[in-house]
Amino acid sequence: MSGILDGKRILVTGVLMESSIAFHAAKVAQEQGAEVILTAFPRPTLTERIAKKLPKPAKVIELDVTNDEHLDRLAGLVRDELGSLDGVVHSIGFAPQDALGGNFLNTPFESVATAMHVSAFSLKSLAMACKPLMSDGGSIVGLTFDAQFAWPQYDWMGPAKAALEATSRYLARDLGKDGLRCNLISAGPLGSMAAKSIPGFDGLADVWNHRSPLEWDMADAEPAGRGIVALLSDFFPKTTGEIIHVDGGVHMMGA
Repeated sequence: MSGILDGKRILVTGVLMESSIAFHAAKVAQEQGAEVILTAFPRPTLTERIAKKLPKPAKVIELDVTNDEHLDRLAGLVRDELGSLDGVVHSIGFAPQDALGGNFLNTPFESVATAMHVSAFSLKSLAMACKPLMSDGGSIVGLTFDAQFAWPQYDWMGPAKAALEATSRYLARDLGKDGLRCNLISAGPLGSMAAKSIPGFDGLADVWNHRSPLEWDMADAEPAGRGIVALLSDFFPKTTGEIIHVDGGVHMMGA
């Protein structure tokens, strides 16, 4: 039986742990017929170890999305492995500790700038680095955490995700002429490494225990991974600049 990504070549960032959404995106992509290449930073050896748990082997390339040298060499390294790309998964976010956990009013701009650079501007950087490999069009998919609300403890990652969401829309606008789609998955809270770096995250996530119409499992990142793969596929050929919620329905609940 053929998969929805048969013959497609996909680059996936952000595989840090088996619980990572990116890991499940890579896993489902392979199960659906894609060839997958991974990027990692700051510890490629960690990603290489986790990659061994994927259904098929996957090459790992070191990529710091804030490093112009890394971005400039990316297309050549990927071309050597896969020849071209049909899809890119942006699963990258970071904020210094003083930008999280209730310190919003006291966070220095340097920390805010880091959060914005790594978490939002990097979507544009990654898209442009991969664009030469996507001459026949393709799909770029990123990950957000619903930025229309001010979440407890999330602090400057909230504005960073809002910037990511706006960046995705502008990329969708400017890359559409090249046949490139850019969309986001807005996932509910998951027990990933990124989540564990946010002080008080369990309290934030507890909202889902009370407000999610569909039962939400913080240990199950596969639904988000499946959402990413759906957007990478040809089943959304005219969808761009969109945010698809994979959050159990919490985004639409009122009081």
